[in-house]
Amino acid sequence: MSVDTQALLPAVCDLAREAGAAIMRVYESDDFDVQTKGDDSPLTRADLASNRVIIDGLRRLDASIPVLSEESRQAPYSERASWNRYWLVDPMDGTKEFVKRSGEFTVNIALVDEDGVPVLGVVYAPVLDRLYFAARGHGAFRQDGKNDPQAIRVAGYDGNTPSIVASRSHGGETLKRFLDQVGDFEVVSMGSSLKLCLVAEGAAHLYPRLGPTMEWDTGAAHAIVNEAGGQVTDLSGKPLAYNKEDLLNPYFMVEGNPPYPWREAMPADIESA
Repeated sequence: MSVDTQALLPAVCDLAREAGAAIMRVYESDDFDVQTKGDDSPLTRADLASNRVIIDGLRRLDASIPVLSEESRQAPYSERASWNRYWLVDPMDGTKEFVKRSGEFTVNIALVDEDGVPVLGVVYAPVLDRLYFAARGHGAFRQDGKNDPQAIRVAGYDGNTPSIVASRSHGGETLKRFLDQVGDFEVVSMGSSLKLCLVAEGAAHLYPRLGPTMEWDTGAAHAIVNEAGGQVTDLSGKPLAYNKEDLLNPYFMVEGNPPYPWREAMPADIESA
């Protein structure tokens, strides 16, 4: 049975804003505790508050669709393998940006279909009051505050100096080696899944992610990039797939159309780890 993703989209956008409001109540408080999870990543009360809002809201929206969230107990793969669709949620992507109070953190909600493809995506940055959203076949949009949504589209590389997105919190030697091979480029810095959205709206030609990420980090923005005319692929050129057993993404590239020829600059020993 198919799901009308366009019909679901307004409710999911409202839910992302509601979760963002829960995050902001913690963000604007005098202090907040930061815990450390088993993978050494940070966790705050804001992550948990957002998670409660989203899980409860998605269940009210359609209790038949399971939810996979970073901050909830994940179903074993033996159960997930039979899902024909599911919600993929990161209640607060960019917790490091939250702790640093940079404002560059997001609420990410995606709907993934039976083929492991994100077909609906909502990314909301509560400090910026900026919303990106898309549903398969209906285009991608950005909305700032109460302004009317604006359609967005990736930029095509024209042979001049490329604009490349670099993370504020994640870099590393592998990325440095790649960028050294690129040569001249303009850097666009941003935190969380907003990096993918920069490519989706044509503000950058390429976002190379040569480091570890999980599926909930990318699913929502991946749907937006797709609908904006771009691609999110591993280093062999295959689109990122979802609902894998380990939920770990390979290294990937987010590119416009036509894309920057990044393969020419990729050192041969860098694998899609």
